[in-house]
Amino acid sequence: MKILVTGATGKLGSKIVESLLNTVPASNLAVSVRDPEKAEGFRTRGVEVRHGNFDHPETLDEAFKGIDRLLIISADGDNDTRIQQHANAVAAAERAGVKFIAYTSLANATESKNLMAPPHIATEAAIVKTGIPYSFLRNNWYLENEMGSIQGAMAGTPWVTSAGEGKVGWALQQDYAEAAAAVLTGNGHENTVYELSGPLLTQEELVTALGNVIGKEVPVQHVSDEQYAEAMKGAGVPDFAIPIVVGIQESIRSGSLAVDSQDFEKVLGRPITPINEALEQLVKAGS
Repeated sequence: MKILVTGATGKLGSKIVESLLNTVPASNLAVSVRDPEKAEGFRTRGVEVRHGNFDHPETLDEAFKGIDRLLIISADGDNDTRIQQHANAVAAAERAGVKFIAYTSLANATESKNLMAPPHIATEAAIVKTGIPYSFLRNNWYLENEMGSIQGAMAGTPWVTSAGEGKVGWALQQDYAEAAAAVLTGNGHENTVYELSGPLLTQEELVTALGNVIGKEVPVQHVSDEQYAEAMKGAGVPDFAIPIVVGIQESIRSGSLAVDSQDFEKVLGRPITPINEALEQLVKAGS
């Protein structure tokens, strides 16, 4: 059985490959990357490195050849670009005769009003249409996404948010990576949808946990979206990204990530990393 992971040099992708290498011989693994040189570390360990670019479907035909189980990690970029890129990858998987597709989707994707939902809705539909057995890994929210705010709190600045009482199922990328590896190597995951969500927390609850970890109270400033935009500008977020980060806050406030599910533990076969322990890891990494 040959497994291939796309986007394997990214933060999540590299963790997934490392998790797979704990249980699968390197000779059974391949990665598809835009820049094969960046995956040289995997090649030296026996992983097959293939060139694949979602913008150039002809490269994907070669990258996916002979692959039994494929993980498509969602790409970065604006929604229209991602929809086309993912469509290219799904079509190439069908042409290559891939037997199983796992895809990193978004919490509650088909019902979500999250501004990042459209590519996931389109991609899930495209995969279903192929008739290839699939598993949709609906990743809630990476705790690492809060690294800037965590480092700010460590430096003594308040936690600024316009997400109100909206709840999020934060978890470490490592837990998401191990869940993906378990689905790629396990049995009985055909035509499944997994809502991979940690215990739901508000911003206040997350910050309380962070304060316990760093040993000091972290003040929380609840602001409007407009004020949040100004704060992000002041923090150096580029202008093009301001609507995105504000939109994320708005979508959290409206409940788009408040998905209560035990799927994570079911897939992992263990509880996810507790929030205090997860925060300790990030605080250590950021100090």
